[in-house]
Amino acid sequence: MSFLNVKTLASLLLGLWLTLDCAAQQTKPRFRVLAFYTAKNDQAHISYVQEANKWFPKMAAQHGFAYDSTSNWDNLNAAFLAKYQVVLFLDTRPEAPAQRAAFQQYMEQGGAWLGFHFAGFALTPSTYAQDWNWYHEQFLGTGQYAGNTWRPTAAVLRVANTKHPTTRKLPPTFTSAPNEWYKWTNDLRTNPAIDILLAVDSTSFPLGTGPKAHEIWRSGYYPVAWTNRRYRMVYVNMGHNDIDYEHGTNQQLSSTFSQAPQNQFILNTLLWLGKDGKYRQAPH
Repeated sequence: MSFLNVKTLASLLLGLWLTLDCAAQQTKPRFRVLAFYTAKNDQAHISYVQEANKWFPKMAAQHGFAYDSTSNWDNLNAAFLAKYQVVLFLDTRPEAPAQRAAFQQYMEQGGAWLGFHFAGFALTPSTYAQDWNWYHEQFLGTGQYAGNTWRPTAAVLRVANTKHPTTRKLPPTFTSAPNEWYKWTNDLRTNPAIDILLAVDSTSFPLGTGPKAHEIWRSGYYPVAWTNRRYRMVYVNMGHNDIDYEHGTNQQLSSTFSQAPQNQFILNTLLWLGKDGKYRQAPH
């Protein structure tokens, strides 16, 4: 083979390598998301999880991140989490001590988290007792669950922090999808680490339809999305679809991802958490 042919072949191989390398860089996801879920109790939570596991992959395809989901909470361990920059709790929370320890370590080492609705629930006594102080008192800041509205209804939400990346391009107020709204034993406004992002606007009252009087809120301050500045995290209270319980059909009557401004907030939040969430496993 002549020197010229060798040089030409080398040039072609270099060009091919550069093309393949460029293509690989273009297809590499911006960040990786792992969503945990249980989806076994309460049809409203099950329908929401099913909906979320359709919506998030669509967002991943449109915005260049990777989305995986699992109902195996044993995957909540250091080796498995090392592959992901953002963790989602679509419902519930880890129960096993090893899972809880792995999640706390993940967050304290720079991981990012987005939790929905029932992921914040804790009530003693109940199946989900408040037996994890780091998570409910320090991380979420909520303490225990203190009540909810019923039926699931839409609310007018007000942006509480207009300068935060999660609220970018949102109007000052917007109507949410129908939801069961929670209140908590702790007043998040008194916690200097908590940055409230969205809260129920006063024009929402009365919020809820009952039939019990305490299921209808007529006044008060109710945050529904916030971040803890000590961690890369956001909790949102949305994640409970309306369901036809009364007639026994369990038919889904509403969709959590039906309102564009609320969807924009969730997407903003995920992209913000993924942008700088550089989780690195601690050296052994």
